[in-house]
Amino acid sequence: MSISYYPCFQPLKVLPKSNLNRALTLKRYNVVVTCTKKSHEHISPESKVDFLLDRVKWDDKGLAVAIAQNVDTGAVLMQGFANREALSTTISSRKATFYSRSRSSLWTKGETSNNFINVFDVFLDCDRDSIIYLGKPDGPTCHTGSETCYYTPVDELLKNPEVEKNELALTTLYALESTINQRKAETSSSSNGKPSWTKRLLLDDKLLCSKIREEADELCRTLEENEDNGRTASEMADVLYHAMVLLSLRGVKIEEVMQVLRQRFSKSGIEEKNSRKF
Repeated sequence: MSISYYPCFQPLKVLPKSNLNRALTLKRYNVVVTCTKKSHEHISPESKVDFLLDRVKWDDKGLAVAIAQNVDTGAVLMQGFANREALSTTISSRKATFYSRSRSSLWTKGETSNNFINVFDVFLDCDRDSIIYLGKPDGPTCHTGSETCYYTPVDELLKNPEVEKNELALTTLYALESTINQRKAETSSSSNGKPSWTKRLLLDDKLLCSKIREEADELCRTLEENEDNGRTASEMADVLYHAMVLLSLRGVKIEEVMQVLRQRFSKSGIEEKNSRKF
């Protein structure tokens, strides 16, 4: 998050009129650069955090909603509340910390279970009255042992209020991964079930690899033959689907792929390739 600072001013020397405009421009540039540099050098990290905390719109109890989100999957892990101290602690410790209204005290997620949420970044919403902790959980977030606290679909409750279904709130990519894994489980069971293209791919390595190569080639053709964007999106969907079947077959989660991508963000592609050991 960027923090603004008050501008600083310095008196300008009186110069001949012919040189005045150019001098003013240069002087203003030098003043801005000098002041910005000095501001960052002389303001302590604690003061910067205090400045940020002052900009949060805490409610009348000094609290704001704090949501923890998985940095790789995008899954909403849990929701709690934070006060100034909780947010400050999260920023300094990089562990998701909240304020317990029932205990009237701070608590760090994982302090008893060791299932910490390791925070990579913190976001404020446009009104600055709610917070997102974007991080990576060490284990299940929910006290029930579930990956997240959000696993009860409302539609299922409306159909049958007596039965509480455990179904994680998955985004499109992870819902697809879940379906593929279900088909994988079905291939090892005695149940015949209905015919499935995914099952065929899971049972035939050569067919799967040939389809991945075929779909990748068709994706490239959309560029080479200047096809419309809808065609490109469709071919990319085919590449993703078939590649994810291969991941399931290999026992690799899409979350692991996302983590590798995130770790490459700070490197140039050339440096990253040169650093590979395989």
